[in-house]
Amino acid sequence: MGKKILVVDDEPSIVTLLQYNLQQAGYTVVTAVDGEEGKRLAETEIPDFIILDLMLPKLDGIEVCKQLRQNRIETPILMLTAKDDEFDKVLGLELGADDYMTKPFSPREVVARVKAILRRSQGQAESQSKQEETDDIKIGDLQIFPERYEAFFDGKQLEITPKEFELLLYLGKNKGRVLTRDQLLRAVWNYDFAGDTRIVDVHISHVREKIERDTRKPAYIKTVRGLGYKLEEPKGE
Repeated sequence: MGKKILVVDDEPSIVTLLQYNLQQAGYTVVTAVDGEEGKRLAETEIPDFIILDLMLPKLDGIEVCKQLRQNRIETPILMLTAKDDEFDKVLGLELGADDYMTKPFSPREVVARVKAILRRSQGQAESQSKQEETDDIKIGDLQIFPERYEAFFDGKQLEITPKEFELLLYLGKNKGRVLTRDQLLRAVWNYDFAGDTRIVDVHISHVREKIERDTRKPAYIKTVRGLGYKLEEPKGE
C-alpha cells in the first residue's frame, strides 16, 4: 500500500481532483472538509503527508498547522490558498509548513511537490537515524539539548517552535561560522523557497527575542552584512 496523504479542503471539486491524481500516483488518500476534522485525522490516521487549505471552516489552515506543530506532529505539510499574499505565505512557513502553493494549480505539480518533499523528508530521517548521539551545546547563558529538543537561557526553558529550535541548533553546531540565508534555508527547511529568504529573517528575529537581552544590540546571533548570520560566544561571558 502506498503512503497515506490527508487532503483538507472545503471545496469538493478540489478534493476530488487531488484525490484522483494522488490515487493515480499510487497514494492512499484520506479527506476532510474542515479544519477540526483535518486536525483530528492528522492525529488519528497518522498520514505520511498533509495537503492543507488555508481558508477552512471551524479551524483555518494556519491554526491547524500551528496546533499540529505544537503537538510535535512533524508530518510534512503543503499549504494551499486562493490568496497570493506574502504575509500568509511567510506565516504558514513560519509555523512549520513545508511548502506553499497558490490556487489555481496544476494537479500534476501538486503530485510532483508531494513526491519531492517526501523524498527529502525520508532522506533527512535516514540521515538523522545514522548520526551518533549529538552532544549538548553551551554558549554563554544559552544551553541547547538536541536529544531532548529543549533550549534554556539563563536557566529558564525557552518557549520555542520546532523550526526555531532547529534554526538555533544549526547555528549552535556551527558556532562562529557565518551562514548564508540560503544555507539556513536548505539546512533547516530542507528546501529552497526560490530565493525567498524572508522566512529566515523572521525566524532569526523571533529567536533573538528569546535569547538576547537587547535585540537592538545582539550579543549571540550577529548579522554579517551582505552574507548572513552567525552565533557566537557573547563578549565578556
